[in-house]
Amino acid sequence: MTVEISLEGKVAVITGGAAGIGSGISRLLAEAGANLVINDISKDYLEEIVTDIEKQNAKKSGGAKVASVLGDIREPETLDRLKQTALDFSKQSVGKEQVDILINNVGDYRPSGRFVETDEEQWMAQFEITLKHVFSCTRAFLPMMVEAQSGAIVNNATVEAFRACPNNSAYTAFNAGIVAFTKTLAIEHGKDNIRVNAIAPDMANTLQTPADAMLRGRDPELIKSWVPLGRFGEPIDYGRVVLFLVSDLAGFMTGQTLMVDGGTMASSGWYGRYQKEGWTNLPDLN
Repeated sequence: MTVEISLEGKVAVITGGAAGIGSGISRLLAEAGANLVINDISKDYLEEIVTDIEKQNAKKSGGAKVASVLGDIREPETLDRLKQTALDFSKQSVGKEQVDILINNVGDYRPSGRFVETDEEQWMAQFEITLKHVFSCTRAFLPMMVEAQSGAIVNNATVEAFRACPNNSAYTAFNAGIVAFTKTLAIEHGKDNIRVNAIAPDMANTLQTPADAMLRGRDPELIKSWVPLGRFGEPIDYGRVVLFLVSDLAGFMTGQTLMVDGGTMASSGWYGRYQKEGWTNLPDLN
């Protein structure tokens, strides 16, 4: 049996969708036929991905459409424009006001030091870039999903929501909040045929966390002792999982957070202990 994922006739809103993990999500949803409204803070990356998607869609008969909203999603004015653009865009692309898919992708990794050395200004900055906009965007688009009795939401968290991350207490706490929010929202709106899931990335080779910076001059082969699959994750890796979650293939999944980490969480008992030796000197467990 051949299974194809089609999002034709769907309208998807993606925050932070022009670079990094967001770019992988945007490109794959567009390939599946979704009409996209992409928000990003970078004008250059936003223009680049819109151009790329439009070129790709031009090769298809009746290809999906794409719109963009430049701005910082933490700002109410940007969210207002994003919502209005989505409403206008959906009327033009599918004939009525609708948003079928919401991807809350924006986030940032900002090491802040030990908690005792941090202050409220740092906490609030991390709250706004990590969790607050997830609340705001969801609150903006969820009512129309409830009215339509259909929808899919995917939130981007991190594996650090599930394990200690010294010197990043606020970061881990607010990402854990995304996971808890995902579960609760899924329960609240299951009866509305709205599915809410999340992904938890690790070791992502993106502009925010490039592989070279994570290696810090060390031997690239070291990644094989950090990640069981032996490589860094690329934007396409995360995009594939999001595409699955918003598609009918995941039609009986809600309230879940999927680890997209190359196996780092599964290997957490060994992680760190053997990162110097690699996986060649493991004890005989038989």
